[in-house]
Amino acid sequence: MFRSRANAEKAKDAAQSPVSQAKQPRDPQAPKGRPTPKRSAAQSQRRSVANTPTNRKEAAKRQREERRSAMERQRQALASGDERYLPVRDKGPVRRFARDYIDSRWCVAEFFLPMAVIILVLTIIRNQQVQYIGMLLWLAVIVMIVLDSLVTGLRLRKRLAEKFPDQNRRGAVAYALMRSLQMRRLRLPKPQVKRGERP
Repeated sequence: MFRSRANAEKAKDAAQSPVSQAKQPRDPQAPKGRPTPKRSAAQSQRRSVANTPTNRKEAAKRQREERRSAMERQRQALASGDERYLPVRDKGPVRRFARDYIDSRWCVAEFFLPMAVIILVLTIIRNQQVQYIGMLLWLAVIVMIVLDSLVTGLRLRKRLAEKFPDQNRRGAVAYALMRSLQMRRLRLPKPQVKRGERP
């Protein structure tokens, strides 16, 4: 109502110009301005457009399925030792060597749980001599585990320095010692070497 006539005409021209441009046919000889995509690229692009989720619910469902399949791959890798799908803490040649080093030898620490159960039973018995024996056994087990872990850690550190001088070895010894505390059949990734076999 209070606009000038010149502004109203400009607005009309602006509204009509895209329609008129869109209706004009393109000259078949004129270049498109981009190269024609290869068939494989066009098909993959079409598939990606078709596979994109349309709403949040579908996106969440797809994300759950992807997470579930990734966890399944990781579980199978932990059982088989497949490096591609292992968790980050278990990946790499240094960690693999540390695992194989521990799995190839007998460790006192792996018998900690069975011995702890036996000692616990001994301390529950209401006989002072048996309880005293249980306490001595507890002390002996702890001392043996500490000594065995120290010797294993020093030897492993030396072997890692010889075998992987240029790679990052940080945390590998602690990783191996934590593995030695687990019983052999409960270890993940599963042991890939037999006892007595050199890694």
